[in-house]
Amino acid sequence: QVQLVESGGGLVQAGGSLRLSCAASGRTFSTYAMGWFRQAPGKEREFVAGISRSGGSTVYADSVKGRFTISRDNAKNTVYLQMNNLKPEDTAVYHCAATIKFIIATKTAMYDYWGQGTQVTVSS
Repeated sequence: QVQLVESGGGLVQAGGSLRLSCAASGRTFSTYAMGWFRQAPGKEREFVAGISRSGGSTVYADSVKGRFTISRDNAKNTVYLQMNNLKPEDTAVYHCAATIKFIIATKTAMYDYWGQGTQVTVSS
């Protein structure tokens, strides 16, 4: 079992930046690949970024490539999402997720554990 708690969301103007954090507790954090997803009102949850257990591999959705950066600190049991040049269409609840079954994962069904989410709102 692993528990995930996100933080760092908020209201920001278009073009601004936010850094999300996801703190994990429970089993050894470094055994999990991690991911960030987002869900806007009336839409399905969508993949944003993923990172391998060691942090050596990352993958991004095309919509955030070049603007968002996922990273992790296994000593602090934390995964981060640095979001730059934010756009109104980035507005959503952002969730972190963990999987022990895959080296890196891009689909919701591949993840076993989810956080409650943190709201990100980007004003135009």
